[in-house]
Amino acid sequence: MSFQKLDDLGRKLESLEHALSILGADEATHMAVGGGEKRAEAMANLAGMYHAQATAPQIADWIEAARPETEDQTLALAEFKRQYINATCLPTDFVERRTAATMRSEQLWRDLRAKGDWDSFLPALEGVIALVREEAQLRANATGLAPYDALMDQYDPGNRTADLDPVFADLKSFLKGFVPEALAAQEARLAKRPRKSLNAPYPIEKQRELGLAAMRAVGFDFTHGSLAVSHHPFCGGVPSDVRMTTRYRTDEFLSSLMGVLHETGHALYEQGLPKEWSHWSLGKARGMGIHESQSLFVEMQLARSPEFWDFALPLVHQHLGPDAIPGWETADVLNEVNFVERGYIRVDADEVTYPLHVILRYELEQDLVSGKLDASQIPEAWDAKMTEYLGISTINDPKDGPMQDVHWPGGAFGYFPSYTLGAMIAAQQWATLEKAQPNLRSDIARGDFNGVNQWRADNIWSQGSRWSTPELITRATGEPLNADIFKAHLRQRYLA
Repeated sequence: MSFQKLDDLGRKLESLEHALSILGADEATHMAVGGGEKRAEAMANLAGMYHAQATAPQIADWIEAARPETEDQTLALAEFKRQYINATCLPTDFVERRTAATMRSEQLWRDLRAKGDWDSFLPALEGVIALVREEAQLRANATGLAPYDALMDQYDPGNRTADLDPVFADLKSFLKGFVPEALAAQEARLAKRPRKSLNAPYPIEKQRELGLAAMRAVGFDFTHGSLAVSHHPFCGGVPSDVRMTTRYRTDEFLSSLMGVLHETGHALYEQGLPKEWSHWSLGKARGMGIHESQSLFVEMQLARSPEFWDFALPLVHQHLGPDAIPGWETADVLNEVNFVERGYIRVDADEVTYPLHVILRYELEQDLVSGKLDASQIPEAWDAKMTEYLGISTINDPKDGPMQDVHWPGGAFGYFPSYTLGAMIAAQQWATLEKAQPNLRSDIARGDFNGVNQWRADNIWSQGSRWSTPELITRATGEPLNADIFKAHLRQRYLA
């Protein structure tokens, strides 16, 4: 009976999640400007209803009394209990204080980042960090985890600094030496085959048709999803109605196309989750690292490979016209999509330098949460790591240094590791697939992604949240997260 009560509750919560997700996607794509106030009111009320139902005191009794009869029910109950503990471990007054502080901090950040005004922003950030330390301890007390692990567990259940620190340290050491090698190899390559110019303009409607064709080719189900335009690309909605977006520039088309493919990776994961468990935590995506691995698998492993562009170049000519990129061959596209350069901005970084941006933030976050580093010391600590890792200084440029991301102003500590974990997991999945499917590359060159998607459906998508992030990686690939696989991928792509 208690398990049935939890099942009924799950269906009610799923309905509220559905409404909130669709309203949120609509707000970003189709809502009229004047609808904002009432939309915010509606979503706030729905969110309040969801929280009240999801944290009701009697749920603890239902969990305790539930008697699962199958392995899936046992796993579902364990995941539900984990979610319940994390939802109820923060007192209401703390949630209210944190919400007010992070909203104020984000608003200040939007205004002050453009001005590079670190000094005016610092007091608000100090308040957020104090609350993050408080939250970390509250979560640690409830879960038995170390404070930073308790924060990170919100985004990637099962990840622990004891496991990630040596992996990231190994990767960092490698990349500090590899970046100069990749840049030297690129310079030699471009001396033989210089970058070609794009033949703009590219009409938006034609770019849209190209994006839709690419989505269809890699397996997107248009009976359960759609593509729209938004200020910032995202993948939202619900598994039965995925709402994907992109944005367009008429002076080039590759950024939109790669963005579409990235979001399609997220969408394929959502569409492939176990439908029979959609109203339980068990049926949800397993954290941000795994979600990023699915989007980066499509964008980085597939869509930046020569085989993909052997298939995709005719699509470009079909939808953008025969003169869209006159004289371009696969190697010319790869020169563009795999271009490496040292830069200040994480979101603009290439596949080689991006992990160093993330590791820098991961290391600083741990020091900030533990109290080893104070907010006032961030600019100097940030600059020291940027100088060491990428050879560039941000000491007089807070706008493109420690003020560039919204995560810290918004209190999202523990999130950054997911980005590089996703890239490493994607490379590990690709390596496993190549061993399992000897014809993988020739299939992709022919536009056949069935084998790729079937493997991911069996090993990742259909598993939902049955396993922790580390367990899912090991079950899918046969070994724990291994930095050597990602390093081998980078060597093959950028030095070969």
